[in-house]
Amino acid sequence: MAISTFKGRGDIEDIIKYLKEGIQNSGISCELVHSVTRDTNGSKTYLLVFEKWYYRTSSRASLTVMVTENDETIYVDAISAGGGQGLIFRFSWGAEENFVGVVRNLLQSKGFRE
Repeated sequence: MAISTFKGRGDIEDIIKYLKEGIQNSGISCELVHSVTRDTNGSKTYLLVFEKWYYRTSSRASLTVMVTENDETIYVDAISAGGGQGLIFRFSWGAEENFVGVVRNLLQSKGFRE
């Protein structure tokens, strides 16, 4: 499992659109499998769940991205899991870190910090 948290500024709708497009374009087998949007007291939260097939591990990895707007600050939490092999030891070839790295690269180009 790989986890990263980011903080930045911008329009949350633009960030969501940018992340959806960028993550799905990160690989031919990558797809958005579900999303949820909540608007509570003027603060928005988006939950995005992606899946991607990794040929080197012959398995799928999931990426869950939660984007929260608080005043003028946007927080992004990215969690990837399931890209390893093995029933007991869960040996990982780095698929989870790679998937979170896609989010890291996208957000860093928009001025977000980890």
